[in-house]
Amino acid sequence: MTEDAIRGVAASKMRKGDPAIASIGVAEVGAVLVLGMRDLRRAPVLGAAIGLLFVAGGWFIYALVALADLLFLAYPLAAGFTLLGPFAAIALYDVSRRLETVDRLSWREVLGTVLGPGARSLGWMPMLNLFVFIIWIDVAAALFLSFFGLTRMEAGEFLSELFTTTHGLLFLALGNAVGAIFAVGVYASTVLAYPMLLDRDTNFVTAIATSWRAVRANPVPMLLYGVLVAVLTFLAILPALLGLILALPLFGHTSWHLYRRVVRWEEPGEVRAEGVDTAHRAA
Repeated sequence: MTEDAIRGVAASKMRKGDPAIASIGVAEVGAVLVLGMRDLRRAPVLGAAIGLLFVAGGWFIYALVALADLLFLAYPLAAGFTLLGPFAAIALYDVSRRLETVDRLSWREVLGTVLGPGARSLGWMPMLNLFVFIIWIDVAAALFLSFFGLTRMEAGEFLSELFTTTHGLLFLALGNAVGAIFAVGVYASTVLAYPMLLDRDTNFVTAIATSWRAVRANPVPMLLYGVLVAVLTFLAILPALLGLILALPLFGHTSWHLYRRVVRWEEPGEVRAEGVDTAHRAA
């Protein structure tokens, strides 16, 4: 870490007790991705199992929608379901945290953190994630009704209306724009908040504020990471969500290492070039 970056850490302190935010470059995004892939290789069964559970949850929700004959919600459900990813990745953050000091992990150790007393530190964050997901589905349903009303259409007819008419294309454009706003808000609020809540005894408001501070302090690298998450997640949901079996653990591990690079807990007088040490350990 350069001297300017170290000064940036101290300058980003807001009040006593808050963590500082380190300045990172675009290269750090690649570095944490490498670390995320390393953790995925070191604990592949845990990662794949957590990813599969997440995908199974998506299939269950889709089955309920199909039974209710609300297939027009299939796409917003698939897109909105990924908003729950940061919550689903809690166990993965813990896996990466433990792999910093041990070589082998057990399910009992990981579940002990996720389901045990330590999970209380997560506070209202899971409920916030679920609330945003429900609001997104309500907004998507309202958009559909405003464009197509209560007209009942078969799947083929609906797809034709969607992609071959100006009306349908406008609906797609507006729906995706609104969805992007939701995604940006959730990303900025949670990308570092969940790892921070797992790592430290703090409250969810401070964690969310810290996550936003990190995004504001490092707009280019954080935007790059967000775009990477969005693109790969979109590709992962195309094959019936199956790609999330790998994408979820990859980004869960990577987000933990991003948190470790960006969020600093030292007091201003104690700030040190920890980024250099981290890079050496990663090598």
